[in-house]
Order: sequence, then structure tokens, then C-alpha cells
Amino acid sequence: MSSITTDQGILHYEVFGRGKPVILLHGWLGSWGLWQETMTVLGRSFRTYAMDFWGFGESGKKRDTYRVTDFVSMVDQFMDQLGIQKAPLVGHSMGGTVSLMTAIQFPERVEKVTVIGSPIVGSSLSWLLKLFGHRVIAYTIHNNLWILRLGFRLLAPLYSQDPNWPQMMNRDLSKTTFDSFLISIASLRETDLRPDLPKIHVPVMGMYGDRDIVVNPNQWQPLLAGVPHARIERFPTAGHFIMLDEPAQFRARLMDFLENDPNRSGR
Repeated sequence: MSSITTDQGILHYEVFGRGKPVILLHGWLGSWGLWQETMTVLGRSFRTYAMDFWGFGESGKKRDTYRVTDFVSMVDQFMDQLGIQKAPLVGHSMGGTVSLMTAIQFPERVEKVTVIGSPIVGSSLSWLLKLFGHRVIAYTIHNNLWILRLGFRLLAPLYSQDPNWPQMMNRDLSKTTFDSFLISIASLRETDLRPDLPKIHVPVMGMYGDRDIVVNPNQWQPLLAGVPHARIERFPTAGHFIMLDEPAQFRARLMDFLENDPNRSGR
């Protein structure tokens, strides 16, 4: 387990492999653990870094704010402290939104961007996630996490085909603070990247599962409208967690994008 100290607290990360760096960013309620299998594959060709956002996983939990813009700053600080001048960013859900925002705000840092089931417009979040962005509801749920855990167990097949998904979510949920639970999803709900997408000139790939019930799977459309050179990959039988539902196809397309032609569209 590795960590660095920033002005905003401890930042935990894991690293695996050798070669050019690739940085992996998790989604809401997640942690670096989502990427373990992905890191095993990418690590054969790249030095892969997977971090925990502040308020999630093993990273610091004493901040006053956990807005998605704070996580953009976190990526910049992480790269600066580790001496990573430029790297591809791979982000799932909220992590993909952070990746695009980083490419907009710190273009000199980002070589390529891959987003996986990521909202371009916050209104594309499911009605349930939008509710969690309201303080009273978030407080009630976070103080009765058994409700969320029960929902994970009962509705697991709708979220992911991986039988280990409920356990993974329960593990990460237990490490999430109330403030990070509330503020991150509330700020994500308010996000709209469309006006700034034309500022992105690096290669971009959007990966979306057609069965996603967390983020509207048609979010590839505003991504492509704003970044016309983006490569779009759709997964007809996958949901929000493409890396768990179609792992072989996911890894093959991700490796192809990182190593080869970024503009070959799969839409």
C-alpha cells in the first residue's frame, strides 16, 4: 500500500507493472479495488496507478469538501508528486468525468482519456443517485447503510453480472464518509461538460454498456458531439460495470486504445 501527503490530506494509491504510466480513477462509492484485474492485464505493458479519491477507500477523510473539481486538483497533485509529466487517464463513472475535466483544465497532463459509463451531463444520473445528492436523504441512508447493502444484494443482477459485485460495493461503502457520500454525488449531479468538451484535443474513448441503469447509456452521444474525434465503444450485454460484465472485451479494447489507433470507432 502506497500513499503521498498533500495539502488536503493523505492520498492512497496502488501501483503495478512497468513501462509508461497509466492512471486509473474509480467511481462514486468505489475505490482502487475496482481495477485489480485491469491492473494485472495493463501491468504487462504499462506502469499502472490506481488511486482512491479523498473520502473514499484508504485516502484521507478530513476534508471540508469532496466536489468533483477537488478530485481534478487531486489528479494534478498526484502526478506532480510522483513526477508523472503526462499520462493516459482511465476513469469509471465519476472517475471518467474527472478524467475529462482534468484534460480540460490541465491539458498538458493528459495524453489520452478513456471514460467508462461516465456522465457528461449530471442529469443523466439515475433518479436514485440524484436523490442521494440531497442532504436529508443522504444523511438518512448513510446512517442506515443496511438499506443500501440490502438493495445491493437484492438488485445486484441489474447492476452487474459479476457475483462478487455486492461484496465489492459493501467493502467500499464501509470506507465512505457522509460528506464524501453527499458532496461528490451532489456536485456530479450539477456537472455539465458540454460547453468545455471542444477544448479537448487528445484522443478520447467512451465505453458504454447498453444495460446501464446508473448513468444513461446514451451519454456517448453528447461526448461524441463535443469531441467529434472520440472513439465510441458500446457493449450490448453490459451494464454500468463493463470491466466486470464483459472483462475480456473491455480489456482488449482498452489495450488497443492505449497502444494503437485511438480513432477507430466501434459505435
